[in-house]
Amino acid sequence: MSLKLKKYIEFRGTLVCKTGLRIGGSKDDIEIGGLDNPIIRDPLSKLPYMPGSSLKGKLRSLLEYKEGKITPNGEPHGCKDEGCLICTVFGPHRVSDREFGPSRIIVRDAMLTDESEQELKEKLESGSLYTEIKQEVSINRRTGTASRAGPRQMERVPAGSAFNLNIALRIFEEDDEEKLVNFVTSGLELVQQDYIGGAGTRGYGWIEIRGLNKNEYEVD
Repeated sequence: MSLKLKKYIEFRGTLVCKTGLRIGGSKDDIEIGGLDNPIIRDPLSKLPYMPGSSLKGKLRSLLEYKEGKITPNGEPHGCKDEGCLICTVFGPHRVSDREFGPSRIIVRDAMLTDESEQELKEKLESGSLYTEIKQEVSINRRTGTASRAGPRQMERVPAGSAFNLNIALRIFEEDDEEKLVNFVTSGLELVQQDYIGGAGTRGYGWIEIRGLNKNEYEVD
């Protein structure tokens, strides 16, 4: 196929947390008495953000389920089929000699909107900057009481926080543009029915995408 780049299609919108969001970060900077389960933050501003890798991985896994392409070993799907939308959009996992070119999707880190950043700075007065701390306990199945291990402190981005969504889709000359756009759009719809980040089955990470729009940028 021709690998001449034709255009970029940019998806923009606002990703709003309907419930608390947790994407784990590094413990390297934790002080004595600090949190065991911190979230990821920008190293300069110390503000939480959503890594593009987290959103891209969730999109891919949900679309693999939709297409019935979950592998027996749990690894991401990879094949040499030129008609495979998973491999075309996200790139084939561990397959180097493919004929349909590079992955089409670019998922950028989602930073807090200006409004959300300001709200968090003004309203949240927790022990960690701009976040909430949720206490969780394990229940002993026999006694129905809390485990002796004690509560776990989970740091979360609070519900109502909003992030700037930005995804770029590369379109090459022989690509079926409508099919690729619809495929990515369906993935974004699935994410809103599922969750992002950790502990989603316990209520974390339910999101909504507002004001989604698409812009085209031709390549001269």
